[in-house]
Amino acid sequence: MKKSLKTLLVLLLLNTGAYAQKEEIKEAQSYFAKGKTQEAVAILKKIEYLVINAPVEVKSDFYFTKGNVYKDLATKNIDAAANFAVAVGAYQDVLLYENDSQVYKYAFKASLALKEMKAKLVDGAYSDYKAEKFKESADKSYEVYLFDKKDVRNLFNAASASLSAKDYKSAIKYFEELKKLNYTGENVIFYATNKKTKTEEAFVSMSAREASIQEGLYEKPRNVNPPSKKEEIITSLAFSYMETNDYCNAEKYFEDGLQVNQNCITCYINLAYIKIEFKKELLDLMATLGNSAKEMQQYDKLDTQKDDIVKSAIPYLKKALTIEPKNENATKSLLGIYRSLNMTNEYNTLKSSM
Repeated sequence: MKKSLKTLLVLLLLNTGAYAQKEEIKEAQSYFAKGKTQEAVAILKKIEYLVINAPVEVKSDFYFTKGNVYKDLATKNIDAAANFAVAVGAYQDVLLYENDSQVYKYAFKASLALKEMKAKLVDGAYSDYKAEKFKESADKSYEVYLFDKKDVRNLFNAASASLSAKDYKSAIKYFEELKKLNYTGENVIFYATNKKTKTEEAFVSMSAREASIQEGLYEKPRNVNPPSKKEEIITSLAFSYMETNDYCNAEKYFEDGLQVNQNCITCYINLAYIKIEFKKELLDLMATLGNSAKEMQQYDKLDTQKDDIVKSAIPYLKKALTIEPKNENATKSLLGIYRSLNMTNEYNTLKSSM
């Protein structure tokens, strides 16, 4: 008897809790309908931990409302990337719970919302990039990639925008992932012109473009086969490592760049620059040595290594000038090396050719 009473009491408490959560969800929906998004967010945060044990119907109401609220914030460009991620998670929870229960209340609307959000965030990332808001553009592109990893272009856009933002840590992370995926960007890009805006837009697939053309929204379809981005990915990765003073990785990737394109002037010039940086590291070490016999011996050894390192930069710069004889950076760097090594004849010959 006592066991039956306890069971009944638990059921009553659960029902009471579910009813209270429904009322608070309705209150959040009411605030949201009135444009008071922050008030809605506050209520949702307050009750979220309670929803874990709620009935599926309450979970669907809660997560669909949460998706709508955070989608609104992302659409208004309020911490867009982070709020986009929260909204996506909420809508995906709706699909998860409703698929499990096979009681479909919001699944269709949640799926539409996810597609709409992806399109808006892609547009937002593009607009931010044009406005030179590179960090914001990168964050949005990366969130879209996490949402749909089949569309790797968004990861490439995130990497490129991070490089422009001088956020080299993120650039390295994204370019390394692109390299791991062996992304080349050589897939066909499907374009069509928006009849309303008169601007050309890219579509994720030919079928998506054809559907929009049949609806009468787009015209003038064309396909583009972009060149491989392999060299750009490798050299951008090398440059990012170089900017973080990781010269060993930078050297490795610039050498990889030459495997892709033997005429990569950027690779040759930067490899020479890295050799000079290695020389500076030796100079710093030499400056710490004292006057003991052992330290003087070590000093002479490092001094010889220093000159050998500098000499190893010469072939890179000569190759760069073979490809582009009037390259100013290569010429200045080579003159500086000739001067530092007292290579007077070579210095005068190069100087006279300018």
